[in-house]
Amino acid sequence: MNDEEDASLGEGTTARELREGTTPREMGPAGRAGSETRGPVVTGLPGRKGPDSVVTAFPGREGREGRDSGETVFPGTEGPDSRVTALPMERGPRGSTATSREQEVLERIERVRRRKARVREDRITLAHGAGGKATHTLIEAVFLEAFRNPLLDPLEDGAVVDGLAFTTDSYVVTPLFFPGGDIGDLAVNGTVNDLAMCGARPRYLSAAFIVEEGFPVADLRRITASMAAAARAADVWIVTGDTKVVENGKADGCYITTSGIGTVERPIRLSAAAARPGDVVIVSGPIGEHGVTVMLARGELDIQADLTSDTAPLNTLTGRLLDACGDGQVRCLRDATRGGVATVVNEIAVASKVAVVLDEDAIPVCPAVRGACELLGIDPLYVACEGRMVAVVAQRSAEAALAALRSHPLGSEAAVIGRIGDDPPGLVLLKTSFGGTRIVDLLVGDPLPRIC
Repeated sequence: MNDEEDASLGEGTTARELREGTTPREMGPAGRAGSETRGPVVTGLPGRKGPDSVVTAFPGREGREGRDSGETVFPGTEGPDSRVTALPMERGPRGSTATSREQEVLERIERVRRRKARVREDRITLAHGAGGKATHTLIEAVFLEAFRNPLLDPLEDGAVVDGLAFTTDSYVVTPLFFPGGDIGDLAVNGTVNDLAMCGARPRYLSAAFIVEEGFPVADLRRITASMAAAARAADVWIVTGDTKVVENGKADGCYITTSGIGTVERPIRLSAAAARPGDVVIVSGPIGEHGVTVMLARGELDIQADLTSDTAPLNTLTGRLLDACGDGQVRCLRDATRGGVATVVNEIAVASKVAVVLDEDAIPVCPAVRGACELLGIDPLYVACEGRMVAVVAQRSAEAALAALRSHPLGSEAAVIGRIGDDPPGLVLLKTSFGGTRIVDLLVGDPLPRIC
């Protein structure tokens, strides 16, 4: 096995361990063996049935009643949703227990995470731009290493400086036009949303175009008209820009880069590192619609679905959420673009050193997206959205947050999809529809490249 294959293994897993059979069986995002996400498998205890069945995170361990069940009740919650399963650990300050085998695997994961990031490949691959593990490694080993400073280090959606939020993003989607949108409104909405995730009011954008020789002027007019309409809808101005033309075959038609400035008008500080045990995880609506729409629009698959992209500006939605919750009650906001909801919650778990426990049955997915994902063997949790956000909110403000989101057209189907725990720190667990639990890890790459 070469270095590239070794690098694609899950955190805490080495090629030698897989060959020798000393790691748990690999399971992918949809629970299938051999997919790109690596992680221990969580199984139900023998002789137990129903929603209260106890699970364990590692195969080969005998199920036991009592303290070894791995069940956690989150503070401030009641009812069946308050009881979730987590990976048990050895007895320590929190009083949990685990076998030495489980502790060994958790320690191995932690050791790998502490290693200095290193790009193993000699050349850039599509995986490096997909938002998964390869992207994170590239950012940490190349860009963060070169540009490190206190404003960049948190790797948030934008930087907040002297009451202003600043962000930038590039758009290389193919095809340029798809049901529900195009590269133009995507470029405006994406940058507006990154500013909104900082808690800012988006104000001004720049737009830079790289256009390929031979590109139809009519298509460029269509794109700029779409950008103008999106800017009006988001109440922002495009105030500066740049244009470059490259030789035929060098730019895939048209690429757009937009940067944005917004004003921070509330005394808040949102961060992926601010989540606390007991908080709830909310998604603003059904996930995966943008990524699946773009994939089907390419015409490479013989799949028909009545789908449109969810691309939309989220600034008014986030404003309504922040107004409804008290100071400090909204911990973090993230728009679930590349890598989907799964990548967002993994970033939160690692940055905050908490466990994120999701409920599969609570995650809104429209039937068309679910059906297409099942045919393609893709987990909707990893599919990009362009008009959905993930919010981490204090438990006592959860009802107010949901009411505020559902009062807005873009948040009418908002739902609590999980909760924040303390063990095991840095991991995301999913309570499956079948009553078990599995780890939701970062993918190495993205099953749907070039979707934004």
